[in-house]
Amino acid sequence: MTARVAAVDCGTNSIRLLVVECDADTGEVTELARQSRIVRLGQGVGRTGRFAPEALRRTFAACAEFADVIGTLRAERVVFVATSATRDVAERAEFFAGVERILGVVPEVISGDEEARLSYAGATGSLPAGSGPRLVLDIGGGSTEFVIGTTEATASVSLNIGSVRLAERYLADATGAVDRITPEGVAAVRRDIGTALGEAMTRLPLEPRPALIGVGGSVTTLAAVRRGTKKGVHGVRLGIDDVRAVGRRLIEADRAERAAIHVIEPGRVDVIPVGGLILLGVMERLGAPEIVVSRRGLLDGLVRRLGGRSVPTPSGL
Repeated sequence: MTARVAAVDCGTNSIRLLVVECDADTGEVTELARQSRIVRLGQGVGRTGRFAPEALRRTFAACAEFADVIGTLRAERVVFVATSATRDVAERAEFFAGVERILGVVPEVISGDEEARLSYAGATGSLPAGSGPRLVLDIGGGSTEFVIGTTEATASVSLNIGSVRLAERYLADATGAVDRITPEGVAAVRRDIGTALGEAMTRLPLEPRPALIGVGGSVTTLAAVRRGTKKGVHGVRLGIDDVRAVGRRLIEADRAERAAIHVIEPGRVDVIPVGGLILLGVMERLGAPEIVVSRRGLLDGLVRRLGGRSVPTPSGL
């Protein structure tokens, strides 16, 4: 017996859809659709504590697109999870009502720890098991999640550092755009990253040193910039020198130069330099020589939670 399930993940910077068909007898999962839109829902949330009207409009427009896909594929169940930006907003009624009106489901605001566990399950499902612990790093727009485990997650930490949050705090102008990045801005971002990582390192069991796996748009975009293509990034290994080189290129570029890099989506142009700084900070703090990139993450883990024991193969490999 099979069932079609649609899962939506709405973060600070992007909203993603995964539609799958689950076989209840075998646990196999077949991917039917995977889409992503950058909506910047968390625009200004760190400063105002409220969703900006234009951010809600972008998010609802993406939800309407997803609703068409879900309807066409006749998904029987829909689940919608919201993460960092939504956790930071006290007044969510308009957001909740809009999502329910368009998709027919009330968003589930998940904790940072739950986000980490789902990301771990999704990220590690298709990678070789290895013989030691693995640390999954999920750099989001509003928060960064760490989760460590072997066959399953055993410990996790969620930190309030993310590419959108820190870019708006230290690098952006009044419109939210990031053009030329000053050394002072970089130093301020690195200072916040260092403080947060100091907290994380005391709360995670890091001996023996775990293999590092990176998920989310920041990590996959950094890999795509390094390789010059978005294709084939799943399973790619980025050395720390690769991350330094890409990060330096992004920081030294102005906004127009970053926008001209074809693998960077328009909605990431302002925040991807901070994503690079977070990744480099983590690798330096851990002494990690490389990171394995995974195109799978929270949505794939969510599908597993809904009943599939296998993780679908991403499209575009």
